[in-house]
Amino acid sequence: MSTTSKAIQSNTHNPAASAANSRRLWAGRIISTLPALFLLIDGIMKLVKPAVVVEATIKLGYSENVIVAIGLVLLACTIIYLIPRTAVLGAILLTGYLGGAIATHVRVGNPLFTFIFPAILGAMLWGGLYLRNERLRSVVPFAR
Repeated sequence: MSTTSKAIQSNTHNPAASAANSRRLWAGRIISTLPALFLLIDGIMKLVKPAVVVEATIKLGYSENVIVAIGLVLLACTIIYLIPRTAVLGAILLTGYLGGAIATHVRVGNPLFTFIFPAILGAMLWGGLYLRNERLRSVVPFAR
């Protein structure tokens, strides 16, 4: 019997453990939703291309003709993250995307917050996923 099956069986007989799992699941959903919403809005803004987005992108050293492609990649990765069966793949892809954002901000010499913010988003994406995904918790067990 797998570890996950044992955990599920033991929780059906233990109401306290079941309640803790429910709280962990909802905390994970909330922690995952906040950065995902931000990334969805950011991706949509790249598709709409208001002047502020075009100006900011050019200041970062990218040409205007790549904004829509970047937005499509961001939206695709975020949607993959939001689907439970593909969430780990989405988290990996978004980690790469956010790493590129950090590198870009460091390269142009922006203030500390501009490259710490993507790191915080990445930590929230992985933290929320860790809380809501039993299989991920079994692969990456933190000491209890």
